[in-house]
Amino acid sequence: SAIVGALVALSIIALVLSLVRVEDVTLPPTVKYGMVFDAGSSHTSLFVYEWDSDKENNTGVVSQTLSCDVQGQGISSYANNPPEAGNSLRECLDKALQVVPAEKQRDVPAYLGATAGMRLLREQNNSAAEQVLAEVAKTMQEYPVAFKGARILTGEEEGAYGWITINYLLDSFTKYSPKAHTWLRPEAANIFGALDLGGASTQITFMPEGSALSQNEASELTLYGYSYNIYTHSYLCYGQNEMLKRLAKELILESFPSTRVRHPCYPKGYNETVPLSSFRASPCTDGSDPRLPLGDSSVTLVGSGNASACLAALRRLFNFSACGQSQDCTFDGVYQPPLRGQFIAFSAFYYNFKFLNLTEGQPLAVVREAIEGLCTRSWEDLSSSYPKESPKRLPKYCANANYILTLLLDAYKFSETSWNNIFFQMKAGSADVGWTLGYMLNLTNMVPAEAPARVKGHRPSLWAAAVTFIILTLILGLAALLL
Repeated sequence: SAIVGALVALSIIALVLSLVRVEDVTLPPTVKYGMVFDAGSSHTSLFVYEWDSDKENNTGVVSQTLSCDVQGQGISSYANNPPEAGNSLRECLDKALQVVPAEKQRDVPAYLGATAGMRLLREQNNSAAEQVLAEVAKTMQEYPVAFKGARILTGEEEGAYGWITINYLLDSFTKYSPKAHTWLRPEAANIFGALDLGGASTQITFMPEGSALSQNEASELTLYGYSYNIYTHSYLCYGQNEMLKRLAKELILESFPSTRVRHPCYPKGYNETVPLSSFRASPCTDGSDPRLPLGDSSVTLVGSGNASACLAALRRLFNFSACGQSQDCTFDGVYQPPLRGQFIAFSAFYYNFKFLNLTEGQPLAVVREAIEGLCTRSWEDLSSSYPKESPKRLPKYCANANYILTLLLDAYKFSETSWNNIFFQMKAGSADVGWTLGYMLNLTNMVPAEAPARVKGHRPSLWAAAVTFIILTLILGLAALLL
C-alpha cells in the first residue's frame, strides 16, 4: 500500500506540472546611447542621448544624458591648423565616456554635424574644409565608439532637424497615455514651427497649408508612422555674426575714405578698430568687392547709439525689392508660404531676448521700447551694469535685437498680431532645443528595432500554486507511509 501511495503521489505531481502554463517572459529593453557633435560657426557642443531598444512606431524615444561645450571657437576657425580642430573635441569625448557604461561604448553611434561656419569655409577653401573634417574624424576614431562620420549639413537639414527636436520635446508627435499604457498621437496635435538663428545662418521651418507648399521647397518626414510635409529654408550669411560683419562693411564703404566711422548700433563711448583685411576673409562680406581698399589698413568704428538709424542700416542688408509685389516671398526673391501656427525661437533668438529680460507674451510695443532703451545707453553705463557679461558681446546686443525685429517682422512677415505666436526658449524639459536631438531621433530609424529578448518562463502565480500543491502532496504521502 505504501508503494501504491507513493506512485499515486508522483502521478499527481506530474499531472500538476503538465498543467502549469509555460509562457514567454519579455526581459526589459536594453538602453542604447548615441552622441552628436554640433559644430557651429562660433562654437561646438557635444550631446549624448539614450533610448530603449524597443522603439515606438520605428522612432526611438530619446532623452538627453549629457551636454558639453567644447572650449574655443568653431572647427572652421582651425582652417590653418586642422589637427587642433580634432584635439579640441577630446575633453568632451572623455566626459561622454564617463556617462556611457564601458560595456556599451563600442556600440555607441557617434556623429559630427557641421553647420554654416563649415559651409562658408567649403565655399572659400574646399581643401581646408576637407582637412578639418578629416582631422575631426581621425580624433573621434581613436575613441571606443562606433564613429559614423563627420559631415557638413545642408541648411535645410539643419532647419528640419531643429523642427523635429521642438515637436518631439513638446509631445506634438506622440504622448504617453497612462490609461492605455502606450504612446499615442495627440488627437489635435499642435505642430510648432522652428526659428533658428546661428552665427552664420538662420533657418525658418513650419508646416504650411498643403496647397500653399511649393514642391521645390517641400521636405517630407515620417515620424511615429505619420508623414509630415514641411517648408524649410536656410539663409546663409544672415546669422548674427556674419550680419555684424556685413553691417560694418557697408558703414565703412558709406564713409570711405574716412578711417573713423559712426556706428549707430554700438553704444556711445564704445570704439572698435577693425582691419579691412578681415572683410576679405568671409564670402559673406564679398572679399572681391572692388570698393574694398587693398592693404592692411584699419578703421575705427565709433558708437553713436541711435536706435532708429541702427534699424535703418540693418534693413539695407536685405533685398526686399527682389520680391516685387509677391506675398509669398521673404527677401532676396525667396519663396515662403504664409505663416501658420505657433513658433519656437531658439539659439541666438533666445539669448538676445533673455538679455533684454523680456517675458513671454510681451506686446510688440513693449519689445520695441526695451530695445530702444538698450540702444540709447552709454558704454560706461552698460559695462558697469553688466560686469559679468562678455565685453565682446555686450556692445552688440542693440544691433542683434534690432536685427531680430527686422528678420521676424519685415523678412518672415510676422505681424503685430502673430508676434504673440513666437515663444523664445532654449530648453524643453531637460533637453536643449537645437538640431542635434532631431538628427539623433531621425537616425534611430536607420537602426533596426531589436526584438525584445525572450526566455521561457512560468506565470508566477501558477508556479507558486503548483509548488505549494507539490509540497502538500509530499507531506500527505509521507504521512500515509508512516501510518
